[in-house]
Amino acid sequence: MSTTTIKIHEDTKLDLDKFREYKNESYDELIRKMVYIAKNAKSQPKLSKEALESIDKARKRIRAGNFVTEEEARKRLGF
Repeated sequence: MSTTTIKIHEDTKLDLDKFREYKNESYDELIRKMVYIAKNAKSQPKLSKEALESIDKARKRIRAGNFVTEEEARKRLGF
């Protein structure tokens, strides 16, 4: 897969950072998620609302420290 560089304003970057579900979420993942929600907002507004609510709940859970690290998950799953 090829990549490209885009220029965005610093305040736009800061706004994007607020939508991250986890610290290492890439901007590509974040933008793809937002595009998916935008595409489905018209045809499936209920689904889009549920997606946004799920993201908000996940961010609150992460801020509260209620999550499993990748290392912990690997241990639990025996990898």
